[in-house]
Amino acid sequence: MKQIFYGLVWLILGSLPVGLVASPKPMAGSKPNIILVMTDDQGMGDLSCMGNEVVRTPHIDQFYEKATRFTDFQVSPTCAPTRAAIMSGCPPFKVGVSHTIFQRERMAPGVTTLPQTLKSAGYATGLFGKWHLGDEEEYLPQNRGFDEVLMHGSGGIGQVNLGDFPPNKDNVYFDNVLLHNDTVVQTKGYCTDLFFHAALAWIREQEKADTSYFAYVSLNAPHAPMAVPESYAKRFLDLGYDKGTAGRYGMIENIDDNFGELIKHLEDWKALDNTLVIFMTDNGATHLSGKLNGKKVRHFNAHFKGGKNSPGEGGTHVPAFWQWKGRLGEGVDIDSLTAHLDLYPTFCELAGVPLPDNVPAIEGRSLLPLLQNPEAEWKDRELFIHCGRWNAGQRDNFKFKKCAVRTEKWRFVNNAELFDIENDPYESEDVAAKHPEVVARLRKAYDQWWDSTEPLLVNENLPRVSSDEQPLALRYEKQLKEKGIPDWAPADLKD
Repeated sequence: MKQIFYGLVWLILGSLPVGLVASPKPMAGSKPNIILVMTDDQGMGDLSCMGNEVVRTPHIDQFYEKATRFTDFQVSPTCAPTRAAIMSGCPPFKVGVSHTIFQRERMAPGVTTLPQTLKSAGYATGLFGKWHLGDEEEYLPQNRGFDEVLMHGSGGIGQVNLGDFPPNKDNVYFDNVLLHNDTVVQTKGYCTDLFFHAALAWIREQEKADTSYFAYVSLNAPHAPMAVPESYAKRFLDLGYDKGTAGRYGMIENIDDNFGELIKHLEDWKALDNTLVIFMTDNGATHLSGKLNGKKVRHFNAHFKGGKNSPGEGGTHVPAFWQWKGRLGEGVDIDSLTAHLDLYPTFCELAGVPLPDNVPAIEGRSLLPLLQNPEAEWKDRELFIHCGRWNAGQRDNFKFKKCAVRTEKWRFVNNAELFDIENDPYESEDVAAKHPEVVARLRKAYDQWWDSTEPLLVNENLPRVSSDEQPLALRYEKQLKEKGIPDWAPADLKD
């Protein structure tokens, strides 16, 4: 009856006030600007709107209240795989990404990326922060569809042994050396502040030029190390939390302030009527425990099982809040099973551009039917999850380690445990013995998926690269010798 009721609402009462339901005006081909803000290692429990009573995120909370929210949005359990899925519309293993390091984070060169496809529809494209899909020249975002790039190397600022710029080892998260388009530059200030400021300055240019744009604000925070301006850590230290917890929660509150500034500027520029803004995270939380006044405590994780690099819901179930003033419903929940794979086809349909003839084929689905009617029919699906990270040459030994299959109702974990997610979202009771037919079906589907990925894992068993031979380290040393490292700062937003 609920589905019939909502169907009648959309068919008969399509003119209900904005704030209750989505606008009946078609979204396909409407070419909104798209701003995707994605944080790093922030879980479902790391927002006050999700129930955390320690951290304060008033700006994201306010955004949440006015947003359309995907309540069952799934990503990969670690950083690079999620990014690969967003940029390709494909499961990460099928575009060569099975790890976050050791060259196994490089997205296959043959992929036609999301920004490349959006550019064919006239979009300007910008990346600000974390790329993490390869640092060699052919893999860099500048060569994969992004017009404007401000990025650090590898998976995190200061990870010099894995590919970041050498000076960042001693200058973690403050005054970093970054890559701005084709030039290595010296920046000033805290990294999260800088990435938001740079994104806003670039967005302002596109607004002035009346150019459609895709801004990918891909933050490295609150990924470790837990470095943040002292003013953000102080409240948590005063409460008695350990330095790591204080730093991490401080990073989240800094993100919240910057997100609030982003929305405020968009309002001031009258840009929200034609801009889709999304807040999400790349995988589950880290630092799930700490100390409070010297005693060990568990941090709030929205009651989910596991965190980053886990096959549980806590590893892959993340916030996904979408806001488009006047076009999406306010305070609307969409409960269907959705995923990172779906962003690519969704953005392409919004832009009015066909999906590319990609190899492998894009497996995501456009979310437009759900955005226009949260009760729209949505066919069940199987999402395959694996944490990867096996040792070189050991893939087959890891087939059933840290893996899962998700459907609308079930989560089948490690080829053994079955959880009824519809009725047990926190995975408290293994019901595999009660549903052998479900276990058999999902085990067969997983076997087929696993075999299908093997020929596409193009980065397996490659040699490790030493820190001084990393692509961005070589680029830094070459530029330093030939012309030096110039200072760089984004344009003043007051202009």
